Amino acid sequence: MNNVVMPKPCKVLDVVRETEMEYTFKVETDIAPEHGQFIQLSIPKIGEAPISVSSYGEGWVEFTIRSVGKVTNKIFELKRGDTLFLRGAYGKGWPVDKFKDKNMVIIAGGTGVAPIRSMVNKFYDEEGYVKSVNVIIGFKNEKSVIFKKDLDKWSKKFNTIYCLDNEEKEGFNKGFVTEYIKDIPFKSFGDNYETVIVGPPNMMKFAAEECMRNGVSQEKIWVSFERKMSCAVGKCGHCRIDETYVCLEGPVFNYVKAKDLID
Repeated sequence: MNNVVMPKPCKVLDVVRETEMEYTFKVETDIAPEHGQFIQLSIPKIGEAPISVSSYGEGWVEFTIRSVGKVTNKIFELKRGDTLFLRGAYGKGWPVDKFKDKNMVIIAGGTGVAPIRSMVNKFYDEEGYVKSVNVIIGFKNEKSVIFKKDLDKWSKKFNTIYCLDNEEKEGFNKGFVTEYIKDIPFKSFGDNYETVIVGPPNMMKFAAEECMRNGVSQEKIWVSFERKMSCAVGKCGHCRIDETYVCLEGPVFNYVKAKDLID
């Protein structure tokens, strides 16, 4: 009988330093996640942490992790060939089947790029899967930019707007992502579009409101509500908001429900 909460030891295949605070770990595993799901990463006697999958392929997954606490700090000490324990994948990911043949608008901030990375690469690799892709991605400053190779690649095929909060650099606009939502041609899409927003809670809230001011219906907005998980199987109640268990019903929610999920 398969134990859904039993971690399995997996080998670290590679470690890539994205920024001073974010590393990407490629791990060998037979877990086959969906775009937008998360996996519980653990180190014995230290603890575990829920981390979104930033990429995956046959026999491996990648996690882009920010060092912010006891578990992630310890994971940052791992090197190629070391062991990391995984369990999952958990939660509901992006409704990629629903996105087929749509005009996609994707808005992300900071490490919020990680949960959308594999999906955007699917749109890049599978020509014609979606009708068009408009991307707005913001970072605090140049030092916090992650996935630089992906950003360059996406800009060659998609309509991309990259911005830094308070800096002017070549290839980036200055300002917040919300300032550039008005530049997305929503009216030209008719009813054939969907919008994805990922980032800090306030960023998602203000970006969703700005989208709606530009004529986007809340039914066409999707967010990843990345609250801290614990058991990941709806037993401990750690991620519960009112009657909603985020680990089971999310982390991806339509904004019709997400707008009422207030801590």
